[in-house]
Amino acid sequence: MHTLLIIDPQNDFCDRQGTLFVPGAGEDMQRLAGFVRSARSRLGEVVVTLDSHPSVAIERPTFWKRGDGRPVAPFTQITHEQVAASEYAPIDASLLPEVLKYLQALESQGRYKLMVWPVHCVIGAWGHNIYGPVFDAVGEWERQVQRGAFKALKGQNPLTEQYSAVRAEVPRADDPRTQTDHELIEKCRPRSGLLLVAGEAASHCVAATLEDLFEAFSDDESRRVVLLEDCMSPVSGFEANAKAFLDKSVTCGARTLNSAQALTEISRN
Repeated sequence: MHTLLIIDPQNDFCDRQGTLFVPGAGEDMQRLAGFVRSARSRLGEVVVTLDSHPSVAIERPTFWKRGDGRPVAPFTQITHEQVAASEYAPIDASLLPEVLKYLQALESQGRYKLMVWPVHCVIGAWGHNIYGPVFDAVGEWERQVQRGAFKALKGQNPLTEQYSAVRAEVPRADDPRTQTDHELIEKCRPRSGLLLVAGEAASHCVAATLEDLFEAFSDDESRRVVLLEDCMSPVSGFEANAKAFLDKSVTCGARTLNSAQALTEISRN
C-alpha cells in the first residue's frame, strides 16, 4: 500500500478567486482528484497539510509599515538590514527587537529572506478550506477505509514563517507547533510502498516540505518518493525555484511522474 501526501490543496492557492492563486493549480487539483479516485484501493494513507494562519503575521502586509508610515505591498521582500535602517518596521513597535532577531536567524540559514505575501489561508476563512474536487475525492477515500485522512496544520505562529509542513523556518522554543513534526514525518515515511506527493506550490511549500522529509528519510526511503509533476505548479515568477526543487529531488533519489504514469505503476503492484 502507498501513501499520498497532498501539500496545501486550499482555495486561496487553487481557486481563481483565491488571494494567492497559483496559475495551473485548479487543473492540478482536478487531475489529483481523478488520481485519488482511481488509486483509492491502493492508498493505505492520505496525508493533507494545510497552510493555517492568523490574519496578522510576520509574512503579511497587515504586520508591516514603511519607515514613512505607508503600507507595505504584497510581494515585498524585507531584510534585516532594511529593518535595522528603519526602511520597514512592524506596526506593533514593541515587536521590533524580536523581529530583528528573527530576520537575522532566518537569513543566516540561507534558504529564504522574508517575503510579504497577500493575506491567505486564514483559519476559519473560505480560503483555508480544501479545494472542492480534492475535498470530495479524499472524502470518498475516507468513507471507503472508514477513517480520516491525517491532516497537519502549519503556520499558526505569527512570528515565524512556515513553508515546510515539517517545521517552521525559525522554530520557536515557546511553541511546539513550530518545531519538528515527528508524527508527520512517520506518517509520510515510505517503508514499503511509495510516497506519492502533490500540492501547491511547487516553488515553496512543496519544495520546503520535501527538503525536510529527504533530510529525515534514509536513501532507500528517498528512492520511494514519487512527485506527481502534473499535480503541482509554481507561484508566478518562481518557476526557476520549482525546477531547482524537482532537479534536487531527483538527485536525492526521487522520481517525477505524471499522475497517469504513477497510476499505471501502482496498479501493477
